Amino acid sequence: MVIGVPKEIKDNENRVALTPAGALELTKRGHKVYIQHTAGEGSGFPDQEYEAAGASILPDIQSVYGIAEMIIKVKEPIQIEYDLIKEDQLLFTYFHFASYEPLTLAMIERKAVCLAYETVELPDRSLPLLVPMSEVAGRMAIQEGAKYLEKPVKGRGVLLGGVPGVEPGKVLVLGGGIVGTQAAKMAAGLGAHVIILDVNLNRLRYLSDVMPANVTTLYSNEYNIRRLIKNADLIVGAVLIPGAKAPKLITRDMLKEMRPGTVLVDVAVDQGGCIETCEPTTHANPTYIIDDVVHYCVANMPGAVPYTSTIALTNATLPYAIQLADKGWQKACQENQPLKLGLNVVQGKVVYKGVADAFGLPYEEVETVL
Repeated sequence: MVIGVPKEIKDNENRVALTPAGALELTKRGHKVYIQHTAGEGSGFPDQEYEAAGASILPDIQSVYGIAEMIIKVKEPIQIEYDLIKEDQLLFTYFHFASYEPLTLAMIERKAVCLAYETVELPDRSLPLLVPMSEVAGRMAIQEGAKYLEKPVKGRGVLLGGVPGVEPGKVLVLGGGIVGTQAAKMAAGLGAHVIILDVNLNRLRYLSDVMPANVTTLYSNEYNIRRLIKNADLIVGAVLIPGAKAPKLITRDMLKEMRPGTVLVDVAVDQGGCIETCEPTTHANPTYIIDDVVHYCVANMPGAVPYTSTIALTNATLPYAIQLADKGWQKACQENQPLKLGLNVVQGKVVYKGVADAFGLPYEEVETVL
Protein backbone atom coordinates (compact mmCIF):
# COMPACT_ATOMS: atom_id res chain seq x y z
CA MET A 1 0.00 0.00 0.00
CA VAL A 2 1.07 3.59 -0.60
CA ILE A 3 1.03 5.48 2.70
CA GLY A 4 1.29 9.26 3.07
CA VAL A 5 2.17 11.25 6.17
CA PRO A 6 1.46 14.98 5.74
CA LYS A 7 2.84 17.70 7.97
CA GLU A 8 0.29 18.80 10.58
CA ILE A 9 -0.92 22.33 9.92
CA LYS A 10 -3.21 22.99 12.88
CA ASP A 11 -2.02 25.89 15.07
CA ASN A 12 1.11 24.91 17.03
CA GLU A 13 0.62 21.21 16.25
CA ASN A 14 4.15 19.83 16.31
CA ARG A 15 3.32 16.13 16.41
CA VAL A 16 3.70 13.84 13.42
CA ALA A 17 1.67 10.69 12.83
CA LEU A 18 4.57 8.30 12.29
CA THR A 19 8.07 8.01 13.73
CA PRO A 20 11.02 6.78 11.64
CA ALA A 21 10.74 3.50 13.58
CA GLY A 22 7.13 3.19 12.41
CA ALA A 23 8.11 4.00 8.83
CA LEU A 24 10.72 1.21 8.94
CA GLU A 25 8.15 -1.35 10.10
CA LEU A 26 5.92 -0.47 7.14
CA THR A 27 8.63 -0.28 4.47
CA LYS A 28 10.16 -3.61 5.44
CA ARG A 29 6.74 -5.18 4.77
CA GLY A 30 6.92 -3.85 1.22
CA HIS A 31 4.73 -0.78 1.65
CA LYS A 32 5.71 2.61 0.20
CA VAL A 33 5.85 5.42 2.78
CA TYR A 34 5.91 9.07 1.73
CA ILE A 35 6.62 11.77 4.32
CA GLN A 36 6.06 15.47 3.66
CA HIS A 37 9.25 17.53 3.89
CA THR A 38 9.95 18.57 7.54
CA ALA A 39 6.79 16.78 8.82
CA GLY A 40 8.75 15.26 11.69
CA GLU A 41 10.98 18.20 12.58
CA GLY A 42 8.67 19.57 15.27
CA SER A 43 8.85 16.22 17.06
CA GLY A 44 12.61 15.93 16.71
CA PHE A 45 12.68 13.62 13.69
CA PRO A 46 14.50 15.11 10.65
CA ASP A 47 13.89 14.00 7.06
CA GLN A 48 17.19 12.07 7.00
CA GLU A 49 15.94 9.66 9.68
CA TYR A 50 12.88 8.81 7.59
CA GLU A 51 14.99 8.29 4.49
CA ALA A 52 17.28 5.98 6.44
CA ALA A 53 14.16 4.00 7.42
CA GLY A 54 13.23 3.53 3.74
CA ALA A 55 10.66 6.31 3.39
CA SER A 56 10.63 8.91 0.61
CA ILE A 57 10.35 12.66 1.17
CA LEU A 58 7.84 14.72 -0.83
CA PRO A 59 8.04 18.52 -1.08
CA ASP A 60 4.48 19.54 -0.18
CA ILE A 61 1.14 18.44 1.22
CA GLN A 62 -0.49 18.26 -2.22
CA SER A 63 2.06 15.65 -3.32
CA VAL A 64 1.38 13.50 -0.25
CA TYR A 65 -2.41 13.51 -0.63
CA GLY A 66 -2.06 13.04 -4.38
CA ILE A 67 -0.02 9.83 -4.17
CA ALA A 68 -1.32 8.10 -1.03
CA GLU A 69 -3.92 5.36 -0.72
CA MET A 70 -3.84 5.74 3.06
CA ILE A 71 -3.18 9.02 4.87
CA ILE A 72 -1.98 8.71 8.46
CA LYS A 73 -2.38 11.92 10.48
CA VAL A 74 -2.59 13.17 14.04
CA LYS A 75 -5.34 15.80 13.89
CA GLU A 76 -8.46 15.98 11.76
CA PRO A 77 -8.11 17.59 8.31
CA ILE A 78 -8.77 21.32 8.38
CA GLN A 79 -10.61 23.27 5.69
CA ILE A 80 -7.65 23.85 3.37
CA GLU A 81 -7.09 20.08 3.24
CA TYR A 82 -10.65 19.10 2.34
CA ASP A 83 -10.21 19.48 -1.42
CA LEU A 84 -7.00 17.40 -1.37
CA ILE A 85 -8.85 14.31 -0.14
CA LYS A 86 -9.78 11.81 -2.84
CA GLU A 87 -12.78 9.50 -3.13
CA ASP A 88 -12.10 6.12 -1.43
CA GLN A 89 -8.88 7.46 0.15
CA LEU A 90 -8.40 6.01 3.63
CA LEU A 91 -7.78 8.59 6.37
CA PHE A 92 -6.53 7.20 9.69
CA THR A 93 -6.44 9.96 12.32
CA TYR A 94 -8.27 11.63 15.20
CA PHE A 95 -11.50 13.08 13.81
CA HIS A 96 -13.84 13.88 16.75
CA PHE A 97 -16.64 14.29 14.18
CA ALA A 98 -19.43 14.75 16.74
CA SER A 99 -17.99 18.10 17.84
CA TYR A 100 -17.72 19.70 14.36
CA GLU A 101 -20.41 19.42 11.71
CA PRO A 102 -18.53 21.13 8.82
CA LEU A 103 -15.80 18.45 8.97
CA THR A 104 -18.41 15.68 8.98
CA LEU A 105 -20.24 17.14 5.98
CA ALA A 106 -16.95 17.69 4.11
CA MET A 107 -15.87 14.06 4.58
CA ILE A 108 -19.30 12.85 3.43
CA GLU A 109 -18.94 15.01 0.31
CA ARG A 110 -15.39 13.79 -0.39
CA LYS A 111 -16.56 10.14 -0.10
CA ALA A 112 -13.40 9.26 1.81
CA VAL A 113 -12.97 6.32 4.20
CA CYS A 114 -12.61 7.93 7.63
CA LEU A 115 -11.28 5.67 10.36
CA ALA A 116 -11.12 7.56 13.65
CA TYR A 117 -8.52 6.75 16.29
CA GLU A 118 -10.89 7.81 19.07
CA THR A 119 -13.61 5.22 18.34
CA VAL A 120 -11.39 2.14 17.90
CA GLU A 121 -12.71 0.22 20.91
CA LEU A 122 -11.63 -3.03 22.59
CA PRO A 123 -14.14 -5.53 24.07
CA ASP A 124 -13.54 -4.10 27.57
CA ARG A 125 -14.73 -0.68 26.26
CA SER A 126 -11.22 0.79 26.44
CA LEU A 127 -10.00 3.05 23.60
CA PRO A 128 -6.43 1.96 22.78
CA LEU A 129 -5.65 4.79 20.36
CA LEU A 130 -7.02 7.47 22.66
CA VAL A 131 -5.23 6.18 25.76
CA PRO A 132 -1.69 7.47 25.05
CA MET A 133 -2.85 11.00 24.23
CA SER A 134 -5.29 10.93 27.15
CA GLU A 135 -2.39 10.04 29.42
CA VAL A 136 -0.39 12.98 28.08
CA ALA A 137 -3.35 15.38 28.27
CA GLY A 138 -4.31 14.31 31.78
CA ARG A 139 -0.82 14.95 33.10
CA MET A 140 -0.54 18.21 31.16
CA ALA A 141 -3.87 19.42 32.59
CA ILE A 142 -2.23 19.75 36.00
CA GLN A 143 1.00 21.18 34.60
CA GLU A 144 -0.92 23.88 32.72
CA GLY A 145 -3.48 24.40 35.46
CA ALA A 146 -0.74 24.98 38.02
CA LYS A 147 0.84 27.55 35.71
CA TYR A 148 -2.39 29.48 35.15
CA LEU A 149 -3.13 29.57 38.88
CA GLU A 150 -0.28 32.09 39.10
CA LYS A 151 -1.36 35.69 39.71
CA PRO A 152 0.45 37.30 36.72
CA VAL A 153 -1.79 35.25 34.39
CA LYS A 154 -4.95 36.12 36.41
CA GLY A 155 -5.06 32.96 38.52
CA ARG A 156 -5.80 32.82 42.27
CA GLY A 157 -2.12 32.94 43.16
CA VAL A 158 -2.16 29.45 44.66
CA LEU A 159 0.78 27.02 44.72
CA LEU A 160 -0.85 23.62 44.22
CA GLY A 161 1.48 21.80 46.59
CA GLY A 162 1.41 24.46 49.27
CA VAL A 163 4.35 24.84 51.69
CA PRO A 164 4.78 23.98 55.39
CA GLY A 165 2.24 26.03 57.33
CA VAL A 166 0.07 26.73 54.25
CA GLU A 167 -2.55 24.29 53.02
CA PRO A 168 -2.14 22.98 49.47
CA GLY A 169 -4.41 23.82 46.55
CA LYS A 170 -7.68 22.00 45.92
CA VAL A 171 -8.12 20.15 42.63
CA LEU A 172 -11.49 18.82 41.40
CA VAL A 173 -11.35 16.23 38.62
CA LEU A 174 -14.56 15.47 36.70
CA GLY A 175 -14.27 11.92 35.39
CA GLY A 176 -12.27 8.91 36.53
CA GLY A 177 -11.14 7.57 33.16
CA ILE A 178 -7.64 7.74 31.73
CA VAL A 179 -7.47 11.56 31.65
CA GLY A 180 -8.94 11.95 35.12
CA THR A 181 -6.74 9.25 36.64
CA GLN A 182 -3.56 10.77 35.21
CA ALA A 183 -4.61 14.27 36.28
CA ALA A 184 -5.37 13.11 39.83
CA LYS A 185 -2.08 11.23 40.01
CA MET A 186 -0.10 14.31 38.91
CA ALA A 187 -1.97 16.66 41.23
CA ALA A 188 -1.54 14.27 44.14
CA GLY A 189 2.16 14.00 43.38
CA LEU A 190 2.47 17.78 43.70
CA GLY A 191 0.82 17.54 47.11
CA ALA A 192 -2.60 19.01 46.26
CA HIS A 193 -5.87 17.95 47.87
CA VAL A 194 -7.66 16.08 45.06
CA ILE A 195 -11.29 15.03 44.66
CA ILE A 196 -12.16 12.85 41.67
CA LEU A 197 -15.79 12.37 40.58
CA ASP A 198 -17.29 9.59 38.49
CA VAL A 199 -20.65 7.84 38.05
CA ASN A 200 -19.12 4.35 37.87
CA LEU A 201 -18.93 2.92 41.39
CA ASN A 202 -16.60 0.10 40.32
CA ARG A 203 -14.21 2.68 38.91
CA LEU A 204 -14.40 4.71 42.11
CA ARG A 205 -13.61 1.61 44.16
CA TYR A 206 -10.58 0.93 41.99
CA LEU A 207 -9.36 4.54 42.24
CA SER A 208 -9.90 4.54 46.00
CA ASP A 209 -7.63 1.49 46.24
CA VAL A 210 -4.78 2.74 44.03
CA MET A 211 -4.67 6.47 44.70
CA PRO A 212 -2.61 8.05 47.49
CA ALA A 213 -4.20 9.35 50.70
CA ASN A 214 -4.59 12.93 49.41
CA VAL A 215 -7.08 11.77 46.72
CA THR A 216 -10.76 11.40 47.65
CA THR A 217 -13.31 9.70 45.40
CA LEU A 218 -16.93 10.88 45.23
CA TYR A 219 -19.99 9.96 43.20
CA SER A 220 -20.64 12.48 40.44
CA ASN A 221 -23.93 14.37 40.49
CA GLU A 222 -24.96 18.00 40.12
CA TYR A 223 -25.35 18.50 43.87
CA ASN A 224 -21.77 17.40 44.59
CA ILE A 225 -20.37 19.41 41.66
CA ARG A 226 -22.12 22.61 42.80
CA ARG A 227 -20.90 22.08 46.35
CA LEU A 228 -17.28 21.39 45.42
CA ILE A 229 -16.67 24.10 42.82
CA LYS A 230 -17.05 26.80 45.50
CA ASN A 231 -13.70 25.88 47.05
CA ALA A 232 -11.78 24.35 44.14
CA ASP A 233 -8.69 26.14 42.83
CA LEU A 234 -8.31 24.00 39.71
CA ILE A 235 -11.09 22.06 37.97
CA VAL A 236 -10.24 19.52 35.27
CA GLY A 237 -12.94 18.39 32.83
CA ALA A 238 -12.10 14.80 31.90
CA VAL A 239 -15.36 13.29 30.70
CA LEU A 240 -15.56 11.36 27.44
CA ILE A 241 -18.37 9.49 25.72
CA PRO A 242 -16.77 7.65 22.77
CA GLY A 243 -17.71 9.22 19.43
CA ALA A 244 -20.32 11.54 20.95
CA LYS A 245 -20.46 15.03 22.45
CA ALA A 246 -19.38 15.32 26.07
CA PRO A 247 -22.14 16.18 28.61
CA LYS A 248 -22.09 19.69 30.10
CA LEU A 249 -21.31 19.07 33.77
CA ILE A 250 -20.41 22.69 34.56
CA THR A 251 -22.95 25.19 33.28
CA ARG A 252 -22.68 28.93 32.69
CA ASP A 253 -24.46 29.84 35.93
CA MET A 254 -22.01 27.79 38.03
CA LEU A 255 -19.15 30.19 37.24
CA LYS A 256 -20.65 32.74 39.63
CA GLU A 257 -20.26 30.22 42.48
CA MET A 258 -16.50 29.90 41.88
CA ARG A 259 -13.85 32.10 43.45
CA PRO A 260 -12.12 34.68 41.21
CA GLY A 261 -8.99 33.19 39.65
CA THR A 262 -10.25 29.61 39.68
CA VAL A 263 -8.80 27.74 36.68
CA LEU A 264 -10.84 25.44 34.42
CA VAL A 265 -9.00 23.00 32.14
CA ASP A 266 -11.42 21.23 29.79
CA VAL A 267 -9.57 18.28 28.29
CA ALA A 268 -12.81 17.16 26.59
CA VAL A 269 -12.96 20.34 24.49
CA ASP A 270 -12.15 18.52 21.23
CA GLN A 271 -15.28 16.45 21.81
CA GLY A 272 -17.46 19.48 22.52
CA GLY A 273 -16.29 20.03 26.11
CA CYS A 274 -17.88 19.17 29.45
CA ILE A 275 -17.81 22.81 30.62
CA GLU A 276 -20.49 24.92 28.93
CA THR A 277 -18.37 28.07 28.66
CA CYS A 278 -15.39 26.33 27.06
CA GLU A 279 -14.55 27.03 23.42
CA PRO A 280 -11.47 25.58 21.70
CA THR A 281 -8.32 27.66 22.12
CA THR A 282 -4.79 27.29 20.76
CA HIS A 283 -1.31 27.02 22.24
CA ALA A 284 -0.66 30.55 20.97
CA ASN A 285 -3.69 31.92 22.88
CA PRO A 286 -4.57 29.18 25.38
CA THR A 287 -6.78 31.01 27.88
CA TYR A 288 -9.61 33.48 28.25
CA ILE A 289 -11.59 34.74 31.25
CA ILE A 290 -15.33 34.69 31.93
CA ASP A 291 -16.70 35.92 35.29
CA ASP A 292 -13.11 36.11 36.62
CA VAL A 293 -12.66 32.38 35.97
CA VAL A 294 -9.68 31.37 33.82
CA HIS A 295 -10.54 28.92 31.01
CA TYR A 296 -7.79 26.78 29.43
CA CYS A 297 -9.33 24.92 26.48
CA VAL A 298 -6.53 23.96 24.08
CA ALA A 299 -7.91 21.31 21.74
CA ASN A 300 -4.55 19.67 20.99
CA MET A 301 -2.80 19.75 24.34
CA PRO A 302 -0.32 16.91 23.58
CA GLY A 303 0.96 18.97 20.64
CA ALA A 304 2.96 21.03 23.15
CA VAL A 305 5.10 18.00 24.06
CA PRO A 306 5.47 16.49 20.58
CA TYR A 307 8.50 14.27 21.14
CA THR A 308 6.77 12.34 23.92
CA SER A 309 3.38 12.43 22.21
CA THR A 310 4.55 11.28 18.78
CA ILE A 311 6.37 8.24 20.13
CA ALA A 312 3.45 7.33 22.42
CA LEU A 313 0.95 7.70 19.56
CA THR A 314 2.95 5.64 17.05
CA ASN A 315 3.40 2.89 19.66
CA ALA A 316 -0.40 2.59 19.80
CA THR A 317 -1.45 3.19 16.18
CA LEU A 318 1.25 1.25 14.31
CA PRO A 319 -0.15 -2.28 14.83
CA TYR A 320 -3.48 -1.12 13.38
CA ALA A 321 -1.82 0.79 10.53
CA ILE A 322 0.10 -2.37 9.61
CA GLN A 323 -3.14 -4.38 9.47
CA LEU A 324 -4.79 -1.74 7.28
CA ALA A 325 -1.78 -1.64 4.95
CA ASP A 326 -1.32 -5.42 4.76
CA LYS A 327 -4.98 -6.35 4.22
CA GLY A 328 -6.72 -3.22 2.94
CA TRP A 329 -9.29 -1.43 5.09
CA GLN A 330 -12.28 -3.63 4.29
CA LYS A 331 -10.64 -6.97 5.09
CA ALA A 332 -8.83 -5.52 8.12
CA CYS A 333 -12.11 -4.18 9.54
CA GLN A 334 -13.97 -7.41 8.80
CA GLU A 335 -11.36 -9.38 10.75
CA ASN A 336 -10.76 -6.89 13.56
CA GLN A 337 -13.84 -5.74 15.50
CA PRO A 338 -12.08 -2.88 17.36
CA LEU A 339 -10.83 -1.51 14.03
CA LYS A 340 -14.32 -1.83 12.52
CA LEU A 341 -15.66 0.40 15.31
CA GLY A 342 -13.20 3.06 14.13
CA LEU A 343 -15.11 3.53 10.87
CA ASN A 344 -17.15 6.76 11.14
CA VAL A 345 -17.81 8.10 7.63
CA VAL A 346 -17.32 5.81 4.64
CA GLN A 347 -17.91 6.63 0.97
CA GLY A 348 -20.49 9.30 1.78
CA LYS A 349 -22.29 7.31 4.51
CA VAL A 350 -22.27 7.94 8.25
CA VAL A 351 -21.67 4.52 9.83
CA TYR A 352 -21.09 5.57 13.45
CA LYS A 353 -24.30 6.24 15.38
CA GLY A 354 -22.88 8.89 17.73
CA VAL A 355 -21.91 11.04 14.75
CA ALA A 356 -25.26 10.62 12.98
CA ASP A 357 -27.15 11.46 16.19
CA ALA A 358 -25.04 14.58 16.84
CA PHE A 359 -26.24 16.25 13.63
CA GLY A 360 -29.45 14.41 12.76
CA LEU A 361 -27.83 12.73 9.75
CA PRO A 362 -28.94 9.42 8.18
CA TYR A 363 -27.19 6.47 9.83
CA GLU A 364 -26.23 3.24 8.07
CA GLU A 365 -24.95 0.06 9.68
CA VAL A 366 -21.22 -0.33 9.13
CA GLU A 367 -21.80 -3.75 7.54
CA THR A 368 -23.28 -2.00 4.49
CA VAL A 369 -19.82 -0.73 3.51
CA LEU A 370 -17.98 -3.95 4.33
